[in-house]
Amino acid sequence: MDVYSIVSKKHTSGNFKQINNCIFIVTKTFIMKKYIVIATLCIVSVFGFNFSQDYFEVSKNLDIFNTLYRELNIAYVDETKPGQLMKTGIEAMLASLDPYTNYYTENDIEDYKYMTTGEYGGIGALIQDVNKKITVTEPYEGFAAYKAGLRAGDEIIEVNGVNVTNKKTDDITGLLKGQAGTPIKLKITHLGQSAPVEINLIREEIKVKAVPYYNMLNSEVGYIKLTSFTDNCSGEVKEALLKLKEKNCKSLILDLRGNPGGLLHEAVNIVNLFVDKGNEVVSTKGKVKDWDKHYMSLYSPVDLQMPLVVLVDNNSASASEIVSGALQDLDRAVIIGQRSYGKGLVQQTRDLTYNTKLKVTVAKYYIPSGRCIQALDYTHKDEDGRVEKVPDSLITAFKTKNGRTIYDGAGILPDFKTDQVKYSNILVTLLTKNHIFTYVNTYMLKYPQLLAKAESFQLADEDYNEFIDYLKDKNITYKTQSDFALEDLKEDASNEKYYESIKAEYEALVNKMAANKKDDLMRFKPEIKQFIEEEIVARFQFQKGRIETALRYDAEVIEAKKLLGDSPKMKSILTTIEKPTKPFNPNKRF
Repeated sequence: MDVYSIVSKKHTSGNFKQINNCIFIVTKTFIMKKYIVIATLCIVSVFGFNFSQDYFEVSKNLDIFNTLYRELNIAYVDETKPGQLMKTGIEAMLASLDPYTNYYTENDIEDYKYMTTGEYGGIGALIQDVNKKITVTEPYEGFAAYKAGLRAGDEIIEVNGVNVTNKKTDDITGLLKGQAGTPIKLKITHLGQSAPVEINLIREEIKVKAVPYYNMLNSEVGYIKLTSFTDNCSGEVKEALLKLKEKNCKSLILDLRGNPGGLLHEAVNIVNLFVDKGNEVVSTKGKVKDWDKHYMSLYSPVDLQMPLVVLVDNNSASASEIVSGALQDLDRAVIIGQRSYGKGLVQQTRDLTYNTKLKVTVAKYYIPSGRCIQALDYTHKDEDGRVEKVPDSLITAFKTKNGRTIYDGAGILPDFKTDQVKYSNILVTLLTKNHIFTYVNTYMLKYPQLLAKAESFQLADEDYNEFIDYLKDKNITYKTQSDFALEDLKEDASNEKYYESIKAEYEALVNKMAANKKDDLMRFKPEIKQFIEEEIVARFQFQKGRIETALRYDAEVIEAKKLLGDSPKMKSILTTIEKPTKPFNPNKRF
């Protein structure tokens, strides 16, 4: 998700110039069979920049496109789909710029709404194709599906009389979603039952919380997990922080790992919870002068003194990087994890005709030290169209408020770096082929009276051995990088006429690798066991239980708690004995 501002043409700022100096208008109408193509171009100085040098080039190419589109629809040998053709052309054109400039058709608006607000109309459940059956994998606690008794493992057979057997999950999702307040009828088979039943539900406005979990990790350390920057997520973080303070929270972990970003103003408001009123949090600069803006902390903070750790990883992007980067620049938090994604671009959403929208990159953003953390330079691509990273020669050093050295051009580099968790091939296979999910289904039927709690539940060794037995007739084959390397070796050796001379040794190595893979279920038992425990606890405590179980094994959270318990070390990270080479001045940046 991107850092963006939801602004349409009709809601633009008063700073935008009125439409004036309309230079050129060309309207062409082509009527052919059932197609009517109307192209209108109005070159204006609405944004305060001059199109006078480019308007002929734009109008000429628009004219070419119109005639091409007309002739293509008239002359192509088979029937065409004009709408799909146009959508393909638009998307290809936008993709040539950057991956964040996107076109939304009228059918995409519901997804766009969910992206910006976290809300949609539906029943409130996650579904997945499990062994070619549309299966509920997790209902959202408190919403329609949950209240109607749907649970993980239930199979959906029909939606409003439409048989969904062998249909794609995306198609079923479209059937389940709809306007809040409308009825929907499902035919389902509950886990462990053979006879299907019909249930009637009323779709609800489903609000997926940006803060799915917060709690005290011990008597003094609080934890808040923020998964997106949707509308009012700053309010959710503030509410969680205040409730943690009521529980005697003395220090805090803010978890932004995997958070792809979202609304820029929500990122500013979250930083404002921890820094004083009047600080610049982020600024933007674009081709249009109206996008040269400064975003300040406008409100009184919740807490200026509480020690703060922010967790980031390679998938923490955009608004996540504004929050972590600003708190780092202002020496307000210690950042733990891996280098963040490196997205320093801002998008604006603009209304188009026929209820369509354009999300377009309009600016770069700069955090308080003056650095932009954009890692890829989309204006320079190689001959194959690949985007180049910002070269090391252009990476610039900046200073935090206390004089610590930080760098631009490559995401947020943590103050305390940790190794990225890499899960084993066997675990990835068990998850993607749903073997853990289906095993837990059988486990739940075997222990119907079980009440698993996140803080205490642990899978017994005999249960893990039963899991291994459960897999005996299941497909758990997978290829490792070593397997691929061996295949390449055989191909190269065969091409170079060496294979016959090494065949015996090669086959021995292949057999040795196969024997080692058979032991993977025991070799990687701890991580596999963790995911089984998470799935079992989620059947009782849903998302909250899944997160709490994962936190017990989370190395970065454990490291953060340890650091927060060491005040001298926290202080030493946030200060510097090196005298700054230049003073911290957030107003000097362009």
